[in-house]
Amino acid sequence: MFSQDHTPKHLLTVLVEDYFHVGAFENLIHQRNWSNFEPRYERNTLKTLDLLDEFDTRATFFVLGWIAEQNPKLVREIAARGHEVASRGYYHRSLKNLTNDEFREDIRRTGRVIEDACGRKVMGYRAAEKLSFSENDWIFEILADEGFAYDASFMPKRVDDAGKRFAHQVPAAGKVIQELPYSTLDLGLGLLPISGGNYFRQIPYTLMRHAVRNWHKKNDAPFVSYFHVWELDPEQPRISAASNYNRIRHYRKLDKMEWIIQENLALYDCVSIAEHLGLVGERVARSRPDVIEVATDQTAAARTDHQSVTIVIPCYNEQEALPYLANTLKSVEVTLNDAGYEPNFTFIDDCSTDATVDLLDSLFGDWPNVSIVKHEENKGVAAGIMTGIRTAETELVCSMDCDCTYDPHELSKMLPLIKSDIDLVTASPYHRLGGVRNVPGWRLFLSKGASFLYRRVLNSKLDTYTSCFRVYRRSSFAPLELKESGFLGVAEMLGKLDLSGGKIVEFPAVLDVRLFGISKMKTARTIAGHIRLLARLSNLRWFRKSETIRTSIKLEEKPR
Repeated sequence: MFSQDHTPKHLLTVLVEDYFHVGAFENLIHQRNWSNFEPRYERNTLKTLDLLDEFDTRATFFVLGWIAEQNPKLVREIAARGHEVASRGYYHRSLKNLTNDEFREDIRRTGRVIEDACGRKVMGYRAAEKLSFSENDWIFEILADEGFAYDASFMPKRVDDAGKRFAHQVPAAGKVIQELPYSTLDLGLGLLPISGGNYFRQIPYTLMRHAVRNWHKKNDAPFVSYFHVWELDPEQPRISAASNYNRIRHYRKLDKMEWIIQENLALYDCVSIAEHLGLVGERVARSRPDVIEVATDQTAAARTDHQSVTIVIPCYNEQEALPYLANTLKSVEVTLNDAGYEPNFTFIDDCSTDATVDLLDSLFGDWPNVSIVKHEENKGVAAGIMTGIRTAETELVCSMDCDCTYDPHELSKMLPLIKSDIDLVTASPYHRLGGVRNVPGWRLFLSKGASFLYRRVLNSKLDTYTSCFRVYRRSSFAPLELKESGFLGVAEMLGKLDLSGGKIVEFPAVLDVRLFGISKMKTARTIAGHIRLLARLSNLRWFRKSETIRTSIKLEEKPR
């Protein structure tokens, strides 16, 4: 039932999600890769809980189902501290990507994992994005049919939404569902969001403070405010591949959010939505025990038939990418084990000037199958790969980028392609079955242009010649002497193998944009370098062709 208390309230809502879940990065970061990121949602949620305890305040926590399933203890902690736990949907997905049936299944799945975690029925829902009344009111029927008491997803945007600016009831599925929209300020020409979060950070807070104060003076309806737990984390990793707009949208003024929240908690009577509506979440039986089964690792004896391989990872000033890489390699190791390979990881620190070396030691120092080799001077990525190949104790050696722009799980498909007559398997995003995602067009133009020229010079007619994501036969590469040690050396390795008669197989792969840090490649210098390298390879090909012709003539002239 609903409360009869109409005293103006500040309804505080907290969105429990991580920095890599957000809509600003949805085109860059895919759900399948979430587990590779450094998770920070737990520490940020606990920080939020401590802050609310300091002001003796209760709130509604809208939790992603993915987080509730990953960390049920955190959900229980939220409930144990007296807060309401409500649904944010399982994944951070826009409703435009869901059918009605998919939406229904999504909220059911989320409800199950939250209720399993805290033992209380989920009564409220907030969508991953702010919804429009004109386009998304279809969700009320499904929410009501699934037993939800309220929704808090809608953002009034137009003047004709003015009648829906405040909390109101919506008849749906023979029931009544309460709608608590984000709070807005009517400017006459339109509605300005003033409910918190990004608006508090982007708009001068003096104006926001005034708008919130006036809301409580002029309206009996509750003020609905919100913030994300990641907004209390100004030190979170930076996704450098994001556009300028999205970087501003996500990172600007993170350092001021905590004192804004503290000020509001001190000024206003903040309560949860359930408390305001007089809802009491009924207890539900938990369908699963607390014990989480952990698969035991296979013993070395059980993997005696696995083929050992070395994976070389050159690193130069990669401290931002290493936590993501560490999580990725854990699952890569499992994937390779399942495919019959035993991976050994060799990191080549190319004389980094940041905290890369210390972070490599802290992240990988306890791994029994990891070695770290340090260059005394910066030599470049190809020199790093060659160092790894020469120090490897296995015949099969792989190389990959530290930033995981190619999915390293694909190595399990590339390794079997190395047969007795194959010396190199190289990834190709320009293969008809490959692809690129979010890579700037000018880079693709230059890279494809280089591939066009290498096809004219070399015997192997490939789609891509410059990928660092490869599988090598060690004995074919260890003796190579390179003139180029940086990015150009990667093409030189392939070119010299090709001109010496080596066999190359191309593997279609997807190249993604770099998420962390910045590329070390200097564009103008690299273009000029490719031209020089192409000239040298042309000369080498012509020399070897001439040598073959001269040898053939001598053999024909030799008396029988």
